[in-house]
Amino acid sequence: MESATAYRYRVVDVFTEHPLEGNPLAVFPQGHNLDASTMQRIAKELNLSETAFVLPSTRSDCTARVRIFTPAREMPFAGRPTIGTSYVLLDEGAAPGDNFLLEEAIGPIPIRVEQGVRPLIWLRTPPVEEGRKVDPVICARSLGLTASDLVNIPPQILSAGNPHLYIAVKDKATVDRAGLRSLELLKAEPNELLCVFVFATTLEGVYSRMFAPEHRVVEDPATGSATGPLAVYLMKHGLVSNHSRTRFVSEQGTKMGRRSILHVHISDGNIEVGGYVTSLVEATMRF
Repeated sequence: MESATAYRYRVVDVFTEHPLEGNPLAVFPQGHNLDASTMQRIAKELNLSETAFVLPSTRSDCTARVRIFTPAREMPFAGRPTIGTSYVLLDEGAAPGDNFLLEEAIGPIPIRVEQGVRPLIWLRTPPVEEGRKVDPVICARSLGLTASDLVNIPPQILSAGNPHLYIAVKDKATVDRAGLRSLELLKAEPNELLCVFVFATTLEGVYSRMFAPEHRVVEDPATGSATGPLAVYLMKHGLVSNHSRTRFVSEQGTKMGRRSILHVHISDGNIEVGGYVTSLVEATMRF
């Protein structure tokens, strides 16, 4: 019988300072010997929202290349894996301690490290594209809510690599009552990939939940790739300041017992999403 090969990986909780909160991520620091099919099978086996694999970069200006997989498919970009992988690279001395670039399928992602008792890691959101608006009555029905539960601004699809439908509701209790009853009602065509982001504004920023059944993620505790477009949506409708510098937080995952805090920094048109990371598991997979 052939001997098995060992692949070291780590599990970190992203967007939290506390273990067993935030959004768990698996990171394989040496993924260069794995092909895409095996990466996908590993992500399905671990069954976390996402699993990240670190490879040598194909670009001289990037510290590393990162491939990101949900249990169902590869992603061109995702916030939590970007921040979580940055933490692992920093922790293992494989990245500079201040600013660097990570190569992802969507392109180079700038990383900034805010030093403190523990690092606060920021990514710069890729360009945000605005998509179609969706009938609020249909949105309410798909969430098991009524139209009167929604704020009077049009639900809309925005994307920084992954399309999300943003639906603003009146308060935190309504966010907690929401549940995705039918994704098909919200689609323009059957093969459209779509995640659903429901939120209410708060004094600190927003309180949110995200549903992504097509990625085999019933509910995501924290969604970094959705948070940059969220900032665009909030500014567009006057829900946060349009001043040159703005900072707020998105609290996500609380309803499902995985409270996550995503920091947002808007400065001169650039949108950064940041978070703390807590290391949890170091393990080896053999096959």
